Amino acid sequence: MDLLIGDVLRNAARAVPDRVAAAFHDEQLTFGQIDARSNQLARVLTDLGIRRGDRVVVRSGTDLVLVPLFGAVAKIGAVFAPLNPALSDDEAAAVIDQAQPALVISQSSSSGTIPLEEISIRSSSKSDDLVAADVAESDPHVIFFTSGSTGRSKGVVLSHRANVLRAHPGALLEPHGAAVCPYPLFHMGGWTIALQQWAARDAVVFSQPDAAQICEAVEQHRAARLNCIPAVWRRILDHIASPAGSKRDLSSLRFADTGTSATPVELLDAIQTALPAAWLRVFYGSTETGSVASLEHPDIARKQGSVGPPAPFVEVRIAVDGELWVRSPLLFDGYFNDPAATAAALVDGWFRTGDLADVDGDGYLSIVGRAGDVIRTGGEGVSPAEVELVLAEHPAVADVAVVGIPDVTWGEVVCAVVVPNGDEPSLDGLRAHCTGRLAPFKHPRRLAIVEEIPRTSPTNQVQRRLLVEMLS
Repeated sequence: MDLLIGDVLRNAARAVPDRVAAAFHDEQLTFGQIDARSNQLARVLTDLGIRRGDRVVVRSGTDLVLVPLFGAVAKIGAVFAPLNPALSDDEAAAVIDQAQPALVISQSSSSGTIPLEEISIRSSSKSDDLVAADVAESDPHVIFFTSGSTGRSKGVVLSHRANVLRAHPGALLEPHGAAVCPYPLFHMGGWTIALQQWAARDAVVFSQPDAAQICEAVEQHRAARLNCIPAVWRRILDHIASPAGSKRDLSSLRFADTGTSATPVELLDAIQTALPAAWLRVFYGSTETGSVASLEHPDIARKQGSVGPPAPFVEVRIAVDGELWVRSPLLFDGYFNDPAATAAALVDGWFRTGDLADVDGDGYLSIVGRAGDVIRTGGEGVSPAEVELVLAEHPAVADVAVVGIPDVTWGEVVCAVVVPNGDEPSLDGLRAHCTGRLAPFKHPRRLAIVEEIPRTSPTNQVQRRLLVEMLS
């Protein structure tokens, strides 16, 4: 039997059709509704000429319509390609050109796209019978576009099989009950949490990464699980320490999860203190790998700084240069239309993570740095080269390099290292210059003024590690 995303939804709908599967603000959908609406939307897509293997780009923030649309694309064998709506028009156009889509759906009306609302309206008159389609588990199901070190986005291709396996609880028993998910639906994390819940016949409650909204969702749905990046956990802790937030009842939480960036020990201690009944877990992985390792509650004090042992069916090895390599059934299939990047990242079935790691005598992994240039800030990847190109256009910048520097809230933050052209530029001025050219998460949060950028000779490459050491 093939492992198909459409079957995850269909099987849940057969088992518990009237159970709530997804909620956002005051809206909610049952498993039966998601399955039926995804069939209706599948008919709209086929009417528009979408066929097996076609890319469907969706540029939208969190919207409950995306849930049945996600299922519809899967059921006809097409490929779901979500885009971050915070990207500038030029950034989005570059990614869309790279994706070569058969259809672009957007939350707002714009040239060359179909509004999400229109797609939803068209589906209401369609039959909710299943559309006959030939789909295999090895077919690509989704492409997530991530920042590459050269500035060009890389499209991470995931098959139906990999996505279904990533949703499987494996050896870890999840609690029955809702999960609150503040991850956006243009990220793998949001869909992985949703699929994990649906495979267990439980609900996912989507939320903006706003502390008050998250706490309200936990209380309203008596959620059993909450997964946030470290920066959002800090907002939650600040909120529940405030007069308004202290009134929220979060006692239903049995799992408090985090990951995607370095998680300081003091933050983990603070989460445990605030939520003593919750089992704390730290996950490590990437869009390309899925979950690689997790540090469980009993080990957090004993193995400080670790991300835990490898997950079931995950093999790891440390290369000569200290880089972590990973092999598992959860791996991506390669980078879309980029054989060179794929060949560089996948070596004999092993994925080169770009992370530097250690393994202790008990087999626990610790991430000690980055071998690559990509900056990981608050769960997002930022290409230094892309930011440098924009900053170099500022009249007060004679030369510039961009690096990631450690930060307790964001994991890393973007730092612009500038050789001034006369008067020194201000951080606010540089950020204003980036507005409209780069998504906000790519804007520099720190500024360092130097007399010279250290570069290699004769290639003139920025010596980023040396810069980070200088700034430290």
